[in-house]
Amino acid sequence: MTAPTHRVWRVGADIDTDALAPGAWMKYSVDIIAQHCLETLRPEFALEVQRGDVVVAGPGFGIGSSREQAAAALVHLGVAAVIAPSFSGLFFRNAFNVGLLLLTCRDAEQIVEGERIAFDARAGHVRRADGALLACEPIPEFLLQMVDAGGLLPQLRRRFARRDATNDSTEKR
Repeated sequence: MTAPTHRVWRVGADIDTDALAPGAWMKYSVDIIAQHCLETLRPEFALEVQRGDVVVAGPGFGIGSSREQAAAALVHLGVAAVIAPSFSGLFFRNAFNVGLLLLTCRDAEQIVEGERIAFDARAGHVRRADGALLACEPIPEFLLQMVDAGGLLPQLRRRFARRDATNDSTEKR
């Protein structure tokens, strides 16, 4: 694992999808919605978050509605991962579908605002700036592959393109 490179943005427990993708902005595209991500809790977030930063939360991250835009806004802003003790089931699935990595770490609340961390999703841990390792729940390989592909739709496009290329080469024989 490399040296800590991800800056932490801390939020509390039970962050709902309306805080991530406010209802007033849902008629707009994700680039507009993202400008309002977490504005009621962290007004500076959308303006100051940088590609590769991580959000660390308390339990219950992503509760509320099933709006996919909540996870998509974080992806659009360049958030590398969300780390929390637990996630809403709907948010969990939506996040992986849009290519957002979620790490379920029982001790996530030990991580502090502004800390620089590293994580290894395949090994299942977060390394804090002081070198301490926090264990995370294993993530099935198919979900990690989905994140690596940028989400479910890009993954399917690649799979179908490979299949079509294989079929084209077989038909030419």
